[in-house]
Amino acid sequence: MASRDANFAILVSLCVCHLLNDTNQSLLSAIYPILKDSYRLDFAQIGLITLAFQFTASMLQPVVGMVSDRRPQPFSLPVGMSCTLAGLLLLSVASSFPVILVAAALVGIGSSIFHPEASRVARMASGGRYGFAQSLFQVGGSSGSAIGPLLAAFVVVPHGQASIAWFALVALLAIALLTQISFWYRRHPSIAQPRGGLHVPSARAPLPRAKTAVAIAVLIALLFSKNVYTASLSSFYTFYLMQKFHVSVQNAQIHLFVFLAALVAGTLAGGQIGDRFGRKPVIWFSILGALPFALMLPSATLFWTGVLSVLIGLILSSAFSAILVYAQDLLPGRVGMVAGIFYGFSFGLAGLGAAALGQIADLTSIDTVYRICSFLPLIGLLTAFLPNVERQ
Repeated sequence: MASRDANFAILVSLCVCHLLNDTNQSLLSAIYPILKDSYRLDFAQIGLITLAFQFTASMLQPVVGMVSDRRPQPFSLPVGMSCTLAGLLLLSVASSFPVILVAAALVGIGSSIFHPEASRVARMASGGRYGFAQSLFQVGGSSGSAIGPLLAAFVVVPHGQASIAWFALVALLAIALLTQISFWYRRHPSIAQPRGGLHVPSARAPLPRAKTAVAIAVLIALLFSKNVYTASLSSFYTFYLMQKFHVSVQNAQIHLFVFLAALVAGTLAGGQIGDRFGRKPVIWFSILGALPFALMLPSATLFWTGVLSVLIGLILSSAFSAILVYAQDLLPGRVGMVAGIFYGFSFGLAGLGAAALGQIADLTSIDTVYRICSFLPLIGLLTAFLPNVERQ
């Protein structure tokens, strides 16, 4: 049973830690132009770097979630952040493409440990306001993803790859905060069982197993639509702007920051609206609502490209917390596994998408990538197959 009141201190601390975590992680994609020039990489190799990060993040997250559903691991939170710290330090001294891939994989491992457990703690501290708690937690990540490119533009670009090591201080701050959260997590009544006891969920699923499987498949398809399109912007938007409109690296990074800032606002709004009006309306709007703007983007001028990217970011980003809470309603008692699967699929689909889009960009052009991606929101029509499972 959820507590009557939300623990805002824990929720805000988790939001801050998510911000610090994703600030560090977003540095990877933000410095792609530097890595491309320094190591003479092609777009396919850029896509492989994203894949190395996203693959480790996506493959391990469901495993972490399933293990923690049975045996919660409160102090895994600072351990995960320590992996991110190691990846950052290695990235700052990497001198070859294989070492960059290893560094990206380490950052992904840190992410795979952090997200399922942190999402569980957010639900524990929500006081029943699950959409709000998940969106606030996600706002931290989206804010960090937005800040990363800005810091890369004004810190890493002027001072070079070695300056990435400075962000180890950010990771150390996150480790300190997560250690305090872990002590609260360990004392929480929901995991206070006899030593060696297993945490086996007792809640019943609201739908038969077959219908639940169909609904989960639909949600994953919606994530594919959302995350592949988002990957096209986060990984290649700077190159698109520089190639099509001949803007500077810093100017392109600022445009990327504005797009990522729109993700922050949309994420927070989506959770609040989902708590008030239900998850399905938010999912409908967040996927299909972006379609007209996505179709206009490839033909827009520089000014309208910036405006349309903001609108797309606002609308698309409102989906994730609604999708996650909807899935947790489908599989009650499996909070860690659901968070692991959906965060994992988010990273994995984005990584596979980035790798595939990089190949397409090499064979054709960046402009072609955005023309293809403009049709992805049509997958949102699958929302019609989602059953109504929410409590009134």
